[in-house]
Amino acid sequence: MYDSPGLRVSRYSILIGMKKSNLGRPRAFDANEALDKALEIFWQRGYEGTSLSDLTEAMGITRPSLYAAFGNKEELFRKALDRYAEKASGALSVLEEPSARKAIHKFLTQAVSGQCSQKSPRGCLLVQGALSCSEEGETVRKELAHRRSQMEQVFRDRLIRAKNEGELPDETDPADLARYFATVSQGLSVQSAGGATSEELLKVVDAAMRAWPERDARHESTTELDMQA
Repeated sequence: MYDSPGLRVSRYSILIGMKKSNLGRPRAFDANEALDKALEIFWQRGYEGTSLSDLTEAMGITRPSLYAAFGNKEELFRKALDRYAEKASGALSVLEEPSARKAIHKFLTQAVSGQCSQKSPRGCLLVQGALSCSEEGETVRKELAHRRSQMEQVFRDRLIRAKNEGELPDETDPADLARYFATVSQGLSVQSAGGATSEELLKVVDAAMRAWPERDARHESTTELDMQA
């Protein structure tokens, strides 16, 4: 018996997102696993340095399967960024430490550890992904800049809280301090991608933390005496 046109369409739809094996039998692919592989190749080569052929080879799927499951290259890159953020979400939990100073120090030291790990490409995807782009990649560059600004906002919120809790001097500007530590964090990524060792970068973290604004103990003592009087 011959398949009806509707049945042929149905069967074709079922095979979307599959790739034929050497035996000619279709096999499904794991979307999360494929996305992880796309993330790694983007991380290694950047957005514009990664071709569709690079992606399909790394992901083990065909171009039609890639388009069907993830959209075009830019849409795939955005999904990879979301996956990257999901994997990195645990790093932000350290900012809930009671001491903001200890929280940010811990965040930076963990960043060094992650960016120098042999288990993943060096540096940070949000920094390395598209430092410079052609006109076609401008939307990607802006997307990464937006995501980096969101990271800076997380620092700012934590430092505003620290100031309200009395951990920072009254004259401290949380926005300026947040921008400083965000810049340090991004600089660590660039240095790591350039081959700096974790030992070298940890010294940078220690130097950066020496810029932390300390409360004037003498001023605090005077204020306490005034309150008691």
